[in-house]
Formats: sequence, C-alpha cells, structure tokens
Amino acid sequence: MFIATLLVNPARKTLDRVTVESLRDAWGGGTAHWLNPGIAAEFTLPDRPANLWDVWAGLQSLGIDLVLQPAEGRRKKMLLADMDSTMIGQECIDELGDKAGFGPRIAAITARAMNGELNFEEALIERVGLMKGLPVSVIDDVLRERITYTPGGRDLIATMKTNGGYAALVSGGFTAFTASVAAALGFDENRANTLLTENGRLTGDVARPILGRQAKVTALREITARLGLTPADVIAVGDGANDLGMLHLAGAGVALHAKPSVAAECDIRINHGDLTALLYIQGYSVGDFAR
Repeated sequence: MFIATLLVNPARKTLDRVTVESLRDAWGGGTAHWLNPGIAAEFTLPDRPANLWDVWAGLQSLGIDLVLQPAEGRRKKMLLADMDSTMIGQECIDELGDKAGFGPRIAAITARAMNGELNFEEALIERVGLMKGLPVSVIDDVLRERITYTPGGRDLIATMKTNGGYAALVSGGFTAFTASVAAALGFDENRANTLLTENGRLTGDVARPILGRQAKVTALREITARLGLTPADVIAVGDGANDLGMLHLAGAGVALHAKPSVAAECDIRINHGDLTALLYIQGYSVGDFAR
C-alpha cells in the first residue's frame, strides 16, 4: 500500500479538490483525506503508478508537489537536517564572505560545491581562507542582521518532538551558527565545523577533520545507534550534494528546494512547500501541529 501526498506553498493555498480527486480517480486511489484545506491532501494507492514522474512534472508546473511513499513506517522517529538553505534561508559562509568583501567569489564557489562540481572539503578550505582576519564579532552581526528561518521549521521540530521524536542539525557549515540556529528552533543537538580563531579574529582555517558528506552519514549512524533506532526511522532533509549520502541512507530523504542535480537523485522532492511538508508527508494534519 502506498500513500500519495499533494501539497503546495502554504502561503498560496491553491490546492483544489478537483485536482486531488481527479488524480485519485485516475490512479484508482482511496478516499482523499485533507491534511490542511487548500494546502495538503493525501490518498492511498494499491500500487506504484507507472506514470508517476510524468504526473509529478505536470503538477510541478501548477505549483504542486507530489510525494509517493509506502504507507507502512512513514511516520519517523528522528529528524536529521542540514542547516544552510534548508533550516535557514541563507548560506552562512556566503554571508561571512560578503562581510569580508569577497561575496560574489565565495558564493560562486558555494554554488559549485553544492551542485557537486567541486570537492566539498577543498572548496570549504578555499572559502574560509578568504575570511582570514575578520573579527569574530562578525558572526554575531550575520546572525542578527542576515539570517532568516525557513517557514515551518519550528512547527516541524516541535511536532516531531511532541510525538516522541528527536531532532539533530548536521551541517557542513560552522558551529558558531549551528549552535544559535539549533537553540532557536529546538534541535536536540547539532554538529558542524569549527572556525579557528586567534586574538579575536578568524585565522582563515577550520578545525580538522572537516565535516562533509561522509560525516553526515556517520552522524546519522551514530545518533540512531545511540537512540536505539535504525536509519529507516529517520527523515532527513537537505539541498546540496554533500547531503546526498544521508538522504539516501535515511528512511525518507527529502530534497527541499534542492539543486537540480541533487533533486534528480531523490524520490521525495519538495519544490513548492515549506518545512511543514515534512509533517504532511508523514501523515500529520494541521490540527496535529505543536506550536
């Protein structure tokens, strides 16, 4: 048995009954259940439709995300999330680079690294090197002035934790940012790289070993083992190439507003919804949200 979930950007509320029930009828699905009127609905299916991705592409042009999952085990016990451009709307290293006067150069390297065109560790070292000499206080400036949270993040974490879940933030960015973001959103723990400092300024280097793609996989394995869970119990979310390892290993790997090369490797692609999409695809209705 499968569950098909359709959802849209919550700010638009454009999901209509005709679209949902027409697809349900075409695929021979069960009764449509509205998780949030105008925003998210689901129905059961006996089999995986052969034309799934053709239908997905057609719905994308209407601003609708479509997710198909096995019905069994879709409600997860742990959230493992990337930070930059996932839980927050920015790439922290790009914002620091802008403060250093190398904004466009660093942003270009970041984009290529997230698309998988560059080695993540080498790209990180190169970008951090450009920030040598910046005062440590610039980190607080960026947090205060430039960082915004992706809509739905607090609802996602609070709801999963209220239902016995665990939330971990694992980033290829820096602990100076993850500690603040994790505390603000309610994560249980966070892991990231450490920027090295001396006399109140950035040295232009980062502590070793560098946390990248494999380290996120390791974090997933270590945390689940510690909690007595398995990777199948995890819903992971990210947007970049260095997230693919954990997205493939987790029971549900969500590519959220991801780079095209990343989304192409994931079965769950959220291009229009926000972070509450991760609740809807687990079967939570809006009335279940903890706020």
